[in-house]
Amino acid sequence: MPPSRPKQPLIASFPADLCCGSVTEAPLSEGEAEELGKVLGALADPVRLRLLSLVASQVEVCSCDLEAPLGKSQPTISHHTRVLAQAGLLVSEKRGRWVWWRVDADRLEAVRKALGG
Repeated sequence: MPPSRPKQPLIASFPADLCCGSVTEAPLSEGEAEELGKVLGALADPVRLRLLSLVASQVEVCSCDLEAPLGKSQPTISHHTRVLAQAGLLVSEKRGRWVWWRVDADRLEAVRKALGG
């Protein structure tokens, strides 16, 4: 077995504290609203919501294992994972020819708190 390489994200996620204040505690600043809007926009697609739930239900998931449950082609999966990663919700690691995805739990928690949860 080859030596383990350090994990390097393919697309860097945002730090968990880089979200925003709670919408229920005080009005959001323009920057906070823009940041939260990016995340909520990424979640506004049913395919991405299902994809996020598939990845969140496991420690990590290979892109190759997302085609069948989502009924989408690999290029479509890549598009949706990229959008979620750019919103800071998914973190990736390339292993060979495949990308493995996991949820950034801290980021997801920050978004939940921002929504007043």
